[in-house]
Amino acid sequence: MPAGVLPLKRRAQFLHVAAARQYFVAPSLLLQVCLNNEAGNAIRVGYTASRKVGNAVARNRAKRRLRAAVEEVMPLYGLVGCDYVIIARLATTKRPFREIQADLKTAMKRLNVWRKACVVAPQYEAGGK
Repeated sequence: MPAGVLPLKRRAQFLHVAAARQYFVAPSLLLQVCLNNEAGNAIRVGYTASRKVGNAVARNRAKRRLRAAVEEVMPLYGLVGCDYVIIARLATTKRPFREIQADLKTAMKRLNVWRKACVVAPQYEAGGK
């Protein structure tokens, strides 16, 4: 996982996020969000896939694809101090990867847990090109 993104591992953590009842359903994923004070300066993310997604191979593939999308999106746009649970859907294994990323971004924007990316411009030396 990238720096600043920690995993949710315990069932109680997943249930705490689900109890907040803040979620958005996208074609390839369902995103649940909960503000958490004990997370500190970290973003915590959990992944799950039910048997509706398919057999164990399909569920693991779906979770791998979701992890890859989170690695690229969350460090730049994720709100610090939030817990996220990402639930795979049937379309997760077949949908193009860029569309999974777009679904994740859309879900974050709709749930108001989106922050502007802090991109640092390269520094140029005086007199140089």
